[in-house]
Amino acid sequence: MQVVAVWAQQSASITGKVVDSKSQQPMQNVVATLQGTNQTALTNAEGVFVFENVADGKQSLDVNSTGYVSQSFSLEVEKGQNVDLGVITLEQDITTEQQLSLITITENDLGDDNGNSESTAGLLQASRDVFMQAAAYNFGQARFRVRGLDNAYGKTMVNGVPMDKLYDGRPQWSNWGGLNDATRNQEFTIGSDASDYTFGGLLGTQEINTRASLYRPGTRISFSSTNTNYNWRLMGTHASGMDSNGWAYVISASRRWAEEGHFEGTDYDANSFFASVEKKINDHHSLNFTSIYAENKRGKTSPNTQEVIDLVGWDYNSYWGYQNGKKRNSRDKDVEEPILMLSHYWTINENNSLTTNISYQFGKIGNSRLDFNYTRNPDPTYYRKLPSFYTTMHDNDVYVGDSEDNLNYAAAARAQFLASPQIDWDDLYEDNIENGESLAVLYEDRTDDKLFTANSILNSRLSDHVILNAGVTYRKLKSHNFQNLLDLLGGSGYLDIDPFLIGDARQSDLNNPNRVVGVGDEFGYNYNLFADVLDGFVQSRFSYNKVDFYAAVNYSRSEYQREGLYRNGNYSDNSFGKGDKKEFNNFGFKGGATYKITGRHMIDVNALYMTKAPTLRNSFPNARLNNKFTEGLESESIYGGDISYIIRAPKLKARVTAYYSKISDATDIGFYFTEGLGVLTAEGTQISENGNAFVSETVTGLDKLNMGGELGIEYKVTSTITATAAAAYGQYTFDSNPNVKLNVDNIRSTVDFGEATLKDYKQAGMPQQAYSFGLEYRDPHYWWIGANINYLADAYVDISPLLRTQNFFINNDDPDGYPFPEATEEGARALLKQEKLDPVTLFTLKGGKSWKVGDKIIGLFAVVNNVFDVTYKTGGFEQARNANYRQLTQDLAGPTRSFGTKYFHGYGRNFFVNLYVNF
Repeated sequence: MQVVAVWAQQSASITGKVVDSKSQQPMQNVVATLQGTNQTALTNAEGVFVFENVADGKQSLDVNSTGYVSQSFSLEVEKGQNVDLGVITLEQDITTEQQLSLITITENDLGDDNGNSESTAGLLQASRDVFMQAAAYNFGQARFRVRGLDNAYGKTMVNGVPMDKLYDGRPQWSNWGGLNDATRNQEFTIGSDASDYTFGGLLGTQEINTRASLYRPGTRISFSSTNTNYNWRLMGTHASGMDSNGWAYVISASRRWAEEGHFEGTDYDANSFFASVEKKINDHHSLNFTSIYAENKRGKTSPNTQEVIDLVGWDYNSYWGYQNGKKRNSRDKDVEEPILMLSHYWTINENNSLTTNISYQFGKIGNSRLDFNYTRNPDPTYYRKLPSFYTTMHDNDVYVGDSEDNLNYAAAARAQFLASPQIDWDDLYEDNIENGESLAVLYEDRTDDKLFTANSILNSRLSDHVILNAGVTYRKLKSHNFQNLLDLLGGSGYLDIDPFLIGDARQSDLNNPNRVVGVGDEFGYNYNLFADVLDGFVQSRFSYNKVDFYAAVNYSRSEYQREGLYRNGNYSDNSFGKGDKKEFNNFGFKGGATYKITGRHMIDVNALYMTKAPTLRNSFPNARLNNKFTEGLESESIYGGDISYIIRAPKLKARVTAYYSKISDATDIGFYFTEGLGVLTAEGTQISENGNAFVSETVTGLDKLNMGGELGIEYKVTSTITATAAAAYGQYTFDSNPNVKLNVDNIRSTVDFGEATLKDYKQAGMPQQAYSFGLEYRDPHYWWIGANINYLADAYVDISPLLRTQNFFINNDDPDGYPFPEATEEGARALLKQEKLDPVTLFTLKGGKSWKVGDKIIGLFAVVNNVFDVTYKTGGFEQARNANYRQLTQDLAGPTRSFGTKYFHGYGRNFFVNLYVNF
């Protein structure tokens, strides 16, 4: 922090010239901000910025540019002449280099279809806030979630256009993966704080700006190596700057690839392209066209039970096998969804501006897997192929798993599994060729979206102290969902039926019964989802010497509909054609204030109440097969607030925050196979002869309570040494006993299991405690090194709601449906105790160096995470296969479980190295 005092007699202005510390070249489009006045100025081509008619008194000036460390000045101004700050040098911010490695930490979680792991990607909110940086770079290795919130409760935008998927409310980060340089111009808010672009949510906002004139002119080429989800990355970016004819453009491209990533069988192939072109028509109007194309194909890794981990190790992945000597993964994710966006920037006058965007996104997301008819399950970890299948066996409720025969069978199963622990592709081909018609095939669950978005955002300075932000957004989605056959695996065709059902019920499409499909054909399920969403907000921001405050309101309207393209044999009366429409109207209110104790000490308070429409995913209990909406479907009610004490001193930056949030009436839907459902329908029909069924589980009325604290501290020990510390302590629990219903295809009915006793169980999927301490040395000769120690604890396994209903106690073998005689509350508490994962301590080393060679800057950045190669679990989920007291007890009787928790685990020792050239 620098202090400048100027004494003169007339109204003041402020000027300065900004240059790059290494090249000493002027920097264009650097943002200078007078804090507390909402006045900003951009540097011109010579690097100069000017503020006219600056009020007298104390002023705080910040100078910021993406990729550089900001500079702050305290000014004591009386009415006088120009305050010339002279040459201001900005140093490159290593945070932007760190963010490149951050992508490799979290991207592997995206789109996995177990345990809701997609939500961890919210950690990409890596702002300059000390705590948020720690959450992203240090805590992200263990799937930490800021304030315990799924990133569906935040907002990610490109040029003010929302990027969250209408299907599940989460952004698809792969849509711009590999375009780090092109997406560096970002603005963040934390929590429910005010944003210029949107009403937002509990988690905050991330705005990515791709306007071509905002990029610093120049070229950057980089080459990276890592051992996480990919091995190599090549990236190049060029920005022209605005020329004399009013044109500016930016182009960027990258390629990322790996034959095998950190986990076995995880191939990776991604190509990304970006172009932004702006035409400045005159001083009031400018047009910008942005196109983003990011193609990403990657192999997934399996969650595993402890039995499997003990047999074949932590890095085992059951999804792949050798084919012709080459590893082939059965579970690939393929994302290809281009974005086209036209933006109009209208500077109405010096106090008002209007930005209007039209966006169109289209393309596909495919998740592949094996399907099979009338043959054994090809999954090498199928429970009947593992030793535990024999060691947990009971005969008439008498434990026989330790009999000599069963122990021999278990030993044989163990030997066979260890001899062939992967998918046997050759065996699948041989069986299909011998049979003629395919018994097993490779297919993908495919989603082809067409999304049109139009919005306008108004920014109006009503007075020196009041700014009005307002916006309206309309989105229209058509989402085509179907199974797409990828490979017949040597067979001649594949019969499109459900072999587990009988009669007409087995037909996927009664309009085309017993259809034999080939490669590229749709089969199994085929339907469209439609969504129309209108969203608007108005926000007023007030700024005075001692206090800033804001208030905002929001309204949204969502309308959903399903159209079945198949007449499913099991739901012939409500699967074909368009179903009913369902509409949700929602409102939101929020406000906050910042009290400036001094220029360096502040208290910040925010509060929010809003309702939020359910997602498309949670609106249909079984959208693949019928048009039925979820029973008891409601909008969520969301309450939240936080209070922070903030210090911004020359040597010390700190924020300590206490927060609270309550989410009510949430809905969640899952799919699985279960056993032991001792329940009759209202008509007296049993679910199945043995209580076994494939079901979709609908949980409604679920409340979540999140409270805790955050601490982030950055202290300049010396001019070259900086210490950072961060801490997060949370308590994230379920706060209700929701209702559980199962949609059971066997009986074409929905069975109500009543309340699940979930209140006070912990929310899963992230550590609820996290602590970090780091030291960084930055040498004046442009090299630096840093280290962090991170401790993460209180992570819990995701629990099964079905196991916590009254069905858990019911003996379905008893004709009167009495409880198991051996069942006790004490025994149930022991069986249903939520598993807590072990804490983990992780070390990180990082460093870098840059050189000036002529007019070029060459830089090297490297980071090593989990230096001591610690093995640790990042999450897991209970299997609901054993749905009652007796079956779960029996499963626990042997030395290992057949249906134990499936775990995710983090990377071992991993690195990221990036070499770049700027010119």
